[in-house]
This record gives sequence, structure tokens and C-alpha cells, in this order.
Amino acid sequence: MAEQDDQSESEKAAPLSVEEVIEGSLGRMNCTQMLQAILASIPPIFDQQQTFISVFTDAQPIWHCINGNQTNSKCTNTSNICSLSKREWAWNGNKRSTIISDWDLQCATSFIKGLPATSYFMGCLLGGFVLASLGDSSLGRKNLLCLSCLVMSLASLASAFSPNIWVYSVFRFIAGVGRVSITISSFVLLSERVAKRWRGQIVMLGFVSLTFGLLSLTSLAYLTRDSSWSTLYLCTSIPGIACSVLVYFFLCESPRWLFMMGRQIDAVNVLKRIGSLDDQISSMMPNMLEFNQGITIPNNPFSSIKVLVKRRWALRRLIVAMILSFGVGMMYFGMLLGVGGLGVNIYLSSTYNALLFLSSCLLTFLFWIPRCNRRSSVLGFCTISGAAGIISITVGHRHKGIHVGLELTALFCACMVFNILFMYVVELFPTCIRNTAASLSRQALLLASIFVPELVVLGRRNQLFSHAVFGVTILVCGVLVICLPETKGKVLCDSMEEQEAQDKEDASTCMPKL
Repeated sequence: MAEQDDQSESEKAAPLSVEEVIEGSLGRMNCTQMLQAILASIPPIFDQQQTFISVFTDAQPIWHCINGNQTNSKCTNTSNICSLSKREWAWNGNKRSTIISDWDLQCATSFIKGLPATSYFMGCLLGGFVLASLGDSSLGRKNLLCLSCLVMSLASLASAFSPNIWVYSVFRFIAGVGRVSITISSFVLLSERVAKRWRGQIVMLGFVSLTFGLLSLTSLAYLTRDSSWSTLYLCTSIPGIACSVLVYFFLCESPRWLFMMGRQIDAVNVLKRIGSLDDQISSMMPNMLEFNQGITIPNNPFSSIKVLVKRRWALRRLIVAMILSFGVGMMYFGMLLGVGGLGVNIYLSSTYNALLFLSSCLLTFLFWIPRCNRRSSVLGFCTISGAAGIISITVGHRHKGIHVGLELTALFCACMVFNILFMYVVELFPTCIRNTAASLSRQALLLASIFVPELVVLGRRNQLFSHAVFGVTILVCGVLVICLPETKGKVLCDSMEEQEAQDKEDASTCMPKL
């Protein structure tokens, strides 16, 4: 009898795993969880705005001839503006509508005109490598999200008061450094704050916010089209600063990250605040406080990168994920930034692109993620996207409707892979390195954006340099997904050891029985 009592006492004292606590506490969605998810999904709106704001602020404005009716005037609609006297032409509307007209850059080299956008993406690359691991170590998901949004918004606010293109490019570089961690931190925070059954639907909020960011930017640009370009920066940066303050004071940290950092009391407090604790979980909370007391808390902010490099399986997954992201980025940015243009003005074009991205988000997270395998989906959409891009070359512009349809198909499938791939990367890596792996994967996506503009320019003369390159790249990179394991229906692991144990279990179940 005494032995049975001792056995029952030991069973009661056995601590729960992090996954059991998360599933038990957050399994039932409530209003607090939904409000927290909405708050976490707001910063990507400003991320998207700053990424595409140069489409409007750095655009080449329309000009007209002043003395076009005079017979001795050399000015026509097809004239080279740089060969005309300033007395023969004038800008349409407000001279300060873009930086080109404001700073008289109409005859500057393409390098000078593209310097702000290039500086922004170079800042994204640097910021990704510097800030990627901070979300897994010292700062955490919430603080990195808040800091990144604040740095980006303050730099964007300063951009509005730039006196020349050189100072403007510096502020754009700083904005890029801050911006790069916003979307990743937001999405990782969203995925770690809910139970497995709600993961896809909640992460969809982040992708919908990206669409809303592009739509809101287009609306603001249209409403301020007769004002100065700096007005658009003010309209997007000031709300971003306010959002940073709201995130800092009202958003809760990821309980998974708190557990991994040994902050069990803080993690439990977060679960009690946002979760729906049942009686069993509540009664075992005291025992939960003893969980992972022996873990080693990393003091080095770049420790997660060292862990990735040391574990061969993690490094292999990361390399494949980065190559996949690079291929998707080539097609995604290539079609989005003009190669697959529909021949309409920039306001309508941006709206069409945003609605196309929104439809892919809804299809991905309401249907594809809950029902379909990640690996086969990525392979299938990469194949369709690449094939559509290549086939569109043979059609050319002889059949305009078919050509545009193939371009939209290539872009839509690239958007689908873009959505699925992020969810796939989140599920491939454990909590201790998840933010770092997702950030580095996104870096590869941004790296592709550096090569795309040059290919777009070359593609205007010969589409072999644009459509063919984009199509072949996403096809070749997409095949590598067969090297990754399937993650559909799997729980999110927290430690490297837990991930390795799950992989061994999955491998053993897949082996044929003799």
C-alpha cells in the first residue's frame, strides 16, 4: 500500500513538458489570445509600407512641354528631357512629388537614382545577420519586434527631412537594418503563442497584414499624390512609432522562449494571462516551475548560430531552406517589380498585386496548410511557377491575354510558395534556433532582390534574361525540397535534443518492416 502511495506521489510530481503545457493552456482560443495575435500582426504592416514606399517616392514623375505649340520649339513628348532647356518643359503637379523632381535627378545615372533602394536592401542584409540571433537569445521575440519597428520608423521619419539623396540613402540604409527582423519576429511570435490546431490560421493574420500594408500604402500614396514625397513618409512612420510603444507595453512574450531561457515563472504568468487553463494544468503548475531548471542559458547573443553550425542536420536544413528562399525570391520579386506588369499605372498595379497576394494567403492558410503536405506543395508550386514563366517567353506578346495569364500564374504560384515556405521553415527548426533560421532564410530571399532589378532591365530587351532566369532558378531550387523532412501535423520542438528524438522516431516509423 505504501509502495502504491509513493508511486502515485512520484506521478504527481512528474513535470509536464513544454508542449503539454502549451497545448493544455492555449488549446482553446479565447478573446485575449485573438487580441494578442492582432497586436503582434500589426508591425508587419509598416514593414511592408517601408519596403515598397520607394515605388512612389522615388518614381520618375511625368513632365510636359511648356512651349510645345511653338514651331521653333524642339520639345515633344518623345524628347530626351536632358537635352532640353529647363525653360522648355515643366513637371506635372507638385515639383516635390518625388525625390527625382525635388532634387533635380532626372538626368542622374541609374546608380544614383537607385541608390536609396539599394541602400535599403543592403541594410536589410546587414540587419538580418546582426539581429537574426538576438530573437533567440538576449532580446527575445517581443523586444526584437519592438526595437526593429522603432528603429525603422525613426529612420523613416528622419528620411522625410533629408536635404539630399546622400543623407536620404543613409536613413534608408538604417531603416533597412531595423526593418528586416519585424516580419520574422512577428510570425515566429504568432506561431509559438497558439496550439498546433490554430497555428496556420493565426499565422495567416501576419500575411494578411502584409497585404493590408501594401494596400494602405497605395491608398496613402494616392491621397498624397499632389503633396510632397516627405508627406508619405510622415504618414507611415509616425503610426509605426506609436505601434512600437503599444507592442512594448501590451504585447506578451512567447511562453516557449521564456521556458527555453529558464524563466518559468514569467512563462507561467503569460500562460495564465492569455490562456484558458484547465484544472489539470493549473494543479500541476507548481511542478512545472521545476521544469528545465538545469538548462544552460546562452550568454552569447550569437550562440544560436553556433548551434546551427555544429549540428549537421540543422545546417543541412538551413542551407536547403536558404537556397529555396533564393529561388522563390527571384520569381516573386521579379514578377512583382515589373516583369509581369499589367500595363496600368502604379496605383492600380500595386492594388492588383496586393489582392493577388491576399488571395494566395487565404488559400494557403485556410485550405493548403491544414490539409496538404508542405514538401510536395512547395515542389508542385515551384514547378508550375517556373514552367509558366518559361512558357510565357514562347508566347511573347503575340497573344497578350495568354501572356498576362501565364505571368499571373507564375506570380500566384510564387506567392503560394512564399507563404508555405515560411510555415515550413518554422516547423523545421526547434524553438532555441527558430528565429535565427527563419531570419537567415529570409536573408536569402532578400539577396535575390538585389539581382532582380538588373535582370528586369535586361528583360525589357530580351525576356531570356528575365523570365527564363526566374523560371529556371525556381525550378532548380524547388527540386531541393526533397532533401527536407515532412512536417505536417508535427508538434513544435523546443530543444535540439527533442528535435533529434522526433526525427529518429519519424525515421523509424517510415522504415519498412522485415
